[in-house]
Amino acid sequence: MARRAELVSEQASATKVAERARPEAIRAVPVRHPGRWVAAVVIAVLVAMLAHNLATNTNWNGWIIRQYLFNDQVLHGVVATLWLTVIAMAVGVIGGVLLAVMRLSDNPIVSSSAWVYIWFFRGTPVLVQLIFWFNIAALFPTLSVGVPFGPSLHTWSTNSLITPFLASILGLGLNEAAYMAEIVRAGILAVDEGQTEAASALGMRRLLVMRRIVLPQAMRVIIPPTGNETISMLKTTSLVSATGGFDLLVSVQRIYNANYKIIPLLVVASIWYLVVTSILTVGQYYLERYYARGSVRQQPPTPPQRLREFVARNLRPRHTVPAIAQQPGAEPGRGAAPGPGGGGA
Repeated sequence: MARRAELVSEQASATKVAERARPEAIRAVPVRHPGRWVAAVVIAVLVAMLAHNLATNTNWNGWIIRQYLFNDQVLHGVVATLWLTVIAMAVGVIGGVLLAVMRLSDNPIVSSSAWVYIWFFRGTPVLVQLIFWFNIAALFPTLSVGVPFGPSLHTWSTNSLITPFLASILGLGLNEAAYMAEIVRAGILAVDEGQTEAASALGMRRLLVMRRIVLPQAMRVIIPPTGNETISMLKTTSLVSATGGFDLLVSVQRIYNANYKIIPLLVVASIWYLVVTSILTVGQYYLERYYARGSVRQQPPTPPQRLREFVARNLRPRHTVPAIAQQPGAEPGRGAAPGPGGGGA
């Protein structure tokens, strides 16, 4: 019994020594960010002031906004704006790809011609180009097809051929081609040259290499700025009002020129621009995700996937795991005592 008492005393002493040597738990104090709270209060106050103004200022004329939001003339302007954006971007993308390939050509004449085109159309305002194409008849009263420096086979009147819609497409599309050329050229240069060399070693022609090897890989770099250019083109179509064209802004201008409700009609146009821009932004997000498949091992979750994960993590009921029954005499947290034939841990 004395020996057992000594062993118990020694174990107690060793336990006390181990407890003294054990480091204390670190009390982590979070870093304070007073600037964040100040910014949050300022933003909250500004939002509250804006909401109060919208609720109390009768000059907004909310009933006029609701009345003309789905007006037939306004919807016709929205459709016209979408057509202008799609056609002008198609002209810009096709022309930009051709100009980018010309810029990268080994032929100095081809490369210099593309550089001059880009230099000219990027260096002049798009409004000036729109007005120029609308008044092209002052420079060329007629347009003809025939033998160079020889007789013409057919002649058209420029005023009847270059309509306001065609002048808008030429002004917007040709200007956009200059910007898209630099975007596509940057995407092509971002692809490793080893890809081109490997494809050439397999006997592929230059154009086939560009179409099947280089451009698909360059799309990851091309898509984000192209989406920005598309959204910018949607808003730039409002400049066609200077050439007698028709779009969303022209449609609301015709309405407020008749009823003098300028601010409510401009709010209607802004709402439609925001709606279409939001749709284009979502489409750009999924296009970027599609062409980024080969650059990352695992793509980040989409907003719907994040929402489902949040619901699964926070809103669904959690199932509790029943506690394991302990045998009499077993220490808490150590599980059941081993049976007669079992070994201890």
